[in-house]
Amino acid sequence: MQEAEIVIIGAAIVDILVRPADEDVFRTGSFPAEDIRMSTGADALNESTILSRMGKRVLLETVIGSDQAGQYLLGHCKKEGIRLPSDCLRDDLATGINVVLVQPDGKRSFLTNERGSLRRLCLNDIHMPFPKSARIVCFASIFVFPRISADDLSRIFACAKQQGKIVCADMTKCKNHETVEDMANAFSYIDYLLPNDEEAMLLTRKCTVTEAAEALLQTGVRNVIVKCGAKGCLVMNHDETYMLPARPDVTCIDTTGAGDSFAAGFIFALSKGRPLRECAEYGNECGARAVAVVGATEWLKGETC
Repeated sequence: MQEAEIVIIGAAIVDILVRPADEDVFRTGSFPAEDIRMSTGADALNESTILSRMGKRVLLETVIGSDQAGQYLLGHCKKEGIRLPSDCLRDDLATGINVVLVQPDGKRSFLTNERGSLRRLCLNDIHMPFPKSARIVCFASIFVFPRISADDLSRIFACAKQQGKIVCADMTKCKNHETVEDMANAFSYIDYLLPNDEEAMLLTRKCTVTEAAEALLQTGVRNVIVKCGAKGCLVMNHDETYMLPARPDVTCIDTTGAGDSFAAGFIFALSKGRPLRECAEYGNECGARAVAVVGATEWLKGETC
């Protein structure tokens, strides 16, 4: 088996998607949803799945429970060709299962098991140094894991940079009132930071996406790419700033995994040595394709890129 080209760090869970979801169920006792399905989920597994389908060799650093849901994830990774550490299966964990309630306009709400594997990853679970064969290390996503501190992130990213890797990172909303100053040292190792607009503004306490990107850039991040949903994405570094519009001809059905699809598309293009603008454009393209179908990775099956 050939060695990994890309290392993705983060969560792997099971998603139960319900579409459309309506609060009337609490009044009527039942509701006729058009579609209820089970699929794999969480940012890191979504990115790994998409990248593997695009032909990349991916190592997923994660933890899952040795239960029925965990076996489902193991089967998925084997089928998709995603490599897993030999010790990722844990007897003391319940595999995370999320119920994703998709509203008619595609917006989502989540029911999560806070005791499950979704938020249980810690520094000791991540195998360092990283494989020599891997050119890119991506952490997906900052603020998901309460056991991984800013100092831990600094250690992870510093190790990757010492090995000459390209470091990418996604984000979720900060949960414990973290500030951009708290994250500055960890962020200084990042080559490409990929938050969405709400996440960037919440962390930086700025009122506009541009101001938020500027604040993130000041930490030492080399490139900030802010996902702005239907507006596209903002790209900023010390040499240039520009907005790339989203595809105009997209009907949004389900936003589940849209940001993960953007990140996977961006990383795929990056792995091919494409310029920054083309990486961001391809991220936009993948995000647009993701929202047009139900599920995080359903838009890409058996295709080549």
